[in-house]
Amino acid sequence: MAQTHPFYSPATHGFVRVAAATPVVHPADPKANADEHIRLIGQAAEQGVDLIVFPELSLSGYALDDLHMQGALLDEVERQALRLADATEDVAITVVVGAPVRHAERLYNCAVVVAGGRVIAVVPKTYLPNYREYYEKRWFAPAADDLSSDVPLMLGDEVVPFGTDLLFEAENRPGFVFGVEICEDFWAPLPPSTRQAMAGARILLNLSASNIVIGKADERAMLCASQSARAMAAYVFTASGWGESTTDLAWDGQATVHELGAKLVEGERFGLNGALTICDVDVDRIGQDRLRNGTFADCARRELGTAGFDRVLFEAREAAPTDLIRPLDRFPFVPDDPARLDRDCYEAFNIQVQGLMKRMVATGSKTVVIGISGGLDSTQALLVACRAFDRLELPRAGIRAYTMPGFATSDETKSNAWALMKALGVTGEEIDIRPAAQGMLADIGHPAAYGQPVHDITYENVQAGLRTDYLFRLANQHSGFVIGTGDLSELALGWATYGVGDHMSHYGVNSGVAKTLIRHLIRWVADRQLVGADATPVLQAILDTEISPELVPAKDGQIQSTEATVGPYALNDFFLFHVSRYGMAPSKIAYLAHQAWKDAATGHWPSGTPVDDKVEYDIETIVFWLRKFIVRFFQTSQFKRSALPNGPKVVTGGSLSPRGDWRAPSDVSARVWLDELDAHVPVRGASTKDPT
Repeated sequence: MAQTHPFYSPATHGFVRVAAATPVVHPADPKANADEHIRLIGQAAEQGVDLIVFPELSLSGYALDDLHMQGALLDEVERQALRLADATEDVAITVVVGAPVRHAERLYNCAVVVAGGRVIAVVPKTYLPNYREYYEKRWFAPAADDLSSDVPLMLGDEVVPFGTDLLFEAENRPGFVFGVEICEDFWAPLPPSTRQAMAGARILLNLSASNIVIGKADERAMLCASQSARAMAAYVFTASGWGESTTDLAWDGQATVHELGAKLVEGERFGLNGALTICDVDVDRIGQDRLRNGTFADCARRELGTAGFDRVLFEAREAAPTDLIRPLDRFPFVPDDPARLDRDCYEAFNIQVQGLMKRMVATGSKTVVIGISGGLDSTQALLVACRAFDRLELPRAGIRAYTMPGFATSDETKSNAWALMKALGVTGEEIDIRPAAQGMLADIGHPAAYGQPVHDITYENVQAGLRTDYLFRLANQHSGFVIGTGDLSELALGWATYGVGDHMSHYGVNSGVAKTLIRHLIRWVADRQLVGADATPVLQAILDTEISPELVPAKDGQIQSTEATVGPYALNDFFLFHVSRYGMAPSKIAYLAHQAWKDAATGHWPSGTPVDDKVEYDIETIVFWLRKFIVRFFQTSQFKRSALPNGPKVVTGGSLSPRGDWRAPSDVSARVWLDELDAHVPVRGASTKDPT
């Protein structure tokens, strides 16, 4: 199907396209400034922008000093504000510009909000700086001092809402609600935008002049990030740039957009041309985060009381198919930025290590027991154990590691397991589980015990269960406890043998770490030689090994593939992150996955991403695996998570422990999620039949 369906529009999924404009400034020339505004508004409209914000006093220029009090200038500002409004009549875009506005015999530093060809409201600045280089109280009245709210503001022939108690809401786009503050307002201990957010604004705009001095750009960015995090909102900031008077000051035109504490985009500073800094902000995600954060609502009730905001309504543009403009991680558990990935690996590894250390100290254990398969998860768990023993100053001989070959264990993984145990200096042993498995299969009358090639779930779980059974009895024998190796992704998919199988342990060090991050953690430990240099070659060999449970013999030279059964872990971890962290609807997850994975040639890949993972997925493939994920996650696997052993939480929203982030009944249907997906994703042949 051609990508003309509303599904392919960001607006359908709760995104609002915002632009922070940095026009060339023409001091004391409102017509030239309006011309520049109209030019940038036209560019923004062509790029599908829903909301554009200009700097403080952008129609007049900020650094005018006493010229702000000149009647001729103020008359021209008003004429140009109305002209600008007329110019927006045919473009479905909401515009916020800065202007000096006269009202009730006072002059205010204001944000003028324009939509649908008319000025729909004016918001005055609350806090006026009057220190160091600032002298705003010489010209402007602060909004807090306005004692004439009953006097209507007239712009042209219309009465226009005026005040700081205004929020702006799109009638046709749920969640598209914004509030406005001006420059100094967000430097105050309690910015107006805090109350705006608690009253329902999900996008906060700051029109700023804010001259530049060394270090100030970092301070502004810090305030934007912190306000977007604390107010649980998107924060759009734009400051005056080239063209402002440099009589005593200079200007850099900083423009940034932050969302929930994270920077989405920043513009060029010290540019000489008018520019737009554009990105899509996720108001749906903001709403979901506020919904699950009770503290936000409690604070709003406490601080706002009965004080309300008036809603000014406007019409936003209709949904139109286009690519998403915002950072979107293909691997949400693995940052693209090398510095952040290094930090995340440092924190994740040390969380795992300290979790295990505390359990050992609390139980007085000097011995742990762990099964080593030669795969990623058991390798990571063993690295954690080694580091924990080192930090507790215990000999690694107390780590009793066992490789337990079964019917389909390959020579490669078995040799990797032995090489790893030897390189790390742990107590390594081998137990061949095949005789015991053969006996159990015979005892229950399974056909495989009599030479028939029946490699069903029973055949697999006999092996998996025996391995765990041996480990628990070995822990009894050696006065230790069993370290679980299963990871977060396997818990999400129910990819574990319940009870006596690999589902159970005394402490699961990997239970908070996604499969896609495990690979990078192993490489990070190897690169820093945190457990010694001798293990590096075998760790690299393990990283190059295909993920497989090795419970069923190879067929036609092909080993049993985990991802052929449950789907690519790259996609499953993407699904998991957006379901568990944000509670997103399946159709939105499918849209985001398609945006992230439809073109392998674009975007960034985390350092160390295997070549085999640098692939593309079309919408049909994404929906196929997403349906399977939905059934596994919501319907068939929760009973396993309801009986999880202890293990440390590692990432925000990434614990599936019934005592932590994810608490759900074990016996529900996946119907509502499947129906939502099928109702909104335009995939030919999408079925509403329950695949279970």
